Amino acid sequence: MKSFNKNSARLFHEPATSTASGPVHVAQIDGAARGNPGPAAYAVVLRTPDGERVESFGKYIGRATNNVAEYFGLIAALDAAEARGIHRLRVQSDSELLVRQMQGHYKVRSADLRPLHERAMKASKTLEHFAIEHIPRERNSDADAVANAALDSTAGRNLTAPVVAKPIRTRARYEGGALIPTAPLELAEGAEVIVTVEPIRRTNLS
Repeated sequence: MKSFNKNSARLFHEPATSTASGPVHVAQIDGAARGNPGPAAYAVVLRTPDGERVESFGKYIGRATNNVAEYFGLIAALDAAEARGIHRLRVQSDSELLVRQMQGHYKVRSADLRPLHERAMKASKTLEHFAIEHIPRERNSDADAVANAALDSTAGRNLTAPVVAKPIRTRARYEGGALIPTAPLELAEGAEVIVTVEPIRRTNLS
């Protein structure tokens, strides 16, 4: 006989029309990536049970896929609920993948999404009531606008244009099987580069 987990049933199988034993806040989330992967940002629009907007915010997260940005939005919404002492939350997203994965209908196959999914699941289970539902994109226009505004305003750059980096020439030491630059490199975290090794010839003056 299969064991029955009350919390899991509430999280995975709760219909969108169900009610909690108290007022439920709503968080609309979205993620945007230009290039997929490319410059990415997420957005959260938090509303009271009466539909009044409490706050909205977006953040640029660097180069990522759209799905990663969506999960960042979900985690940010859960963090915002915790910070505000909100115990009953309904999340709305136009990402069918994220919603179905959180509901347990889709497996999380991506190595990039797995830790984000685990973090979101853990945070959602601390709430008295949690539900997540898929909504059409046109119903998520507020969160979509916030996410794109975060992209547009990032450092005043045109993020739709390809980024062309200038070559960096620096010295490095070879220690323990790795090249260690002698000066800091202004590179984004996770950036991939091409390394050309040119040994330095030293004159023996002894």
